[in-house]
Amino acid sequence: MTRQFSFLDQALIGADRGLKTLIKGSAKAARAMPQAKPSQADGTAAARQSETQRRHTAGLMRINHTGEVCAQALYQGQALTAKSAQVREAMAQSAIEEVDHLAWCETRLKELGAHTSHLNPLFYAASFTIGAVAGAIGDSVSLGFVAATEDQVCEHLRE
Repeated sequence: MTRQFSFLDQALIGADRGLKTLIKGSAKAARAMPQAKPSQADGTAAARQSETQRRHTAGLMRINHTGEVCAQALYQGQALTAKSAQVREAMAQSAIEEVDHLAWCETRLKELGAHTSHLNPLFYAASFTIGAVAGAIGDSVSLGFVAATEDQVCEHLRE
């Protein structure tokens, strides 16, 4: 049996998850970070990378990290306002599964000597609001929003 939390409890749990999303070093991966391709594993590729390339790579990884921050916020917002317990649990589980990606991006940024986006709190707040509104409208809208978002992510990755 799943424990039923009050709205206030859920809001406090959400605030805790939000802080863990935004505070560096708080996201802990449950799975091991994927390793670089064997040709890059010895570090020679990284050593040969110019400063310009490193900065470009760090910029791309910062964008990836911000995307993971937004994903956390969307799922958490949707979980907070979901109509059914099943959708609420699915959104909460999705957020948990995405923590690995968040932690991996942060680790890679650290390896590159780079920082996360200073705007992440704003992106988090905006994404949380969008997720909460989608969830409040209804579960079908919320689930459709997730599907549309995932389609956009896949399209972006294909490009």
